[in-house]
Amino acid sequence: MLSGPSGAGKSTLVRRLLASIPDLDFSVSWTTRPPRAGEKEGLDYHFVDDAEFDRGEKAGEFLEWARVHGRRYGTSARDVEKSLASGRDILLDVDTQGARSVRARRPDAVLVFILPPGKDALVSRLRGRKLETADEVEKRLRNALGEIRQGDAYDYLIVNDDVDRALAALQAIVVAHRARAPRQAGAWRRIVESFEAGQINAQEKA
Repeated sequence: MLSGPSGAGKSTLVRRLLASIPDLDFSVSWTTRPPRAGEKEGLDYHFVDDAEFDRGEKAGEFLEWARVHGRRYGTSARDVEKSLASGRDILLDVDTQGARSVRARRPDAVLVFILPPGKDALVSRLRGRKLETADEVEKRLRNALGEIRQGDAYDYLIVNDDVDRALAALQAIVVAHRARAPRQAGAWRRIVESFEAGQINAQEKA
């Protein structure tokens, strides 16, 4: 699960991580904000109006939802459960409110916070991408400090001063998480059983 202020580079890292790690899905969030240039329905977000978002909320369709920069964002509980049930991992791009909500419901979730190199770099990125009005950029900058201050609640912090290094850190986190003992318990049991079966066969031959 990734969080970080606008302009930290989450979208770029998500795309590159999905392209480089097998059996990893991406949870396409619902949002009430309009699409930006180049964004595609169902790929970047599910773009809905307030009425449709209200319907989803009342129907209990969200694992979490939050209001961010004046717009609402929500994670589909059904999509998350579908991926996990199939044995795949799923990547969520959520704000700090959403991360707290998901951690409360799924304590095994891995939380990663993407940090910009500093304030000046974030200002440059937000203004340089020309996706928001000047007022929206200022709002995102004001909110950034509050988001960054919550970084110590996360399992991992990655400073995105170089996208290749940041991607390598993300890849390492996924690989290490998959190697944790609870995830490998099935393989461990099968290997133990193979040794035990061999001992029984040896005893029978003796």
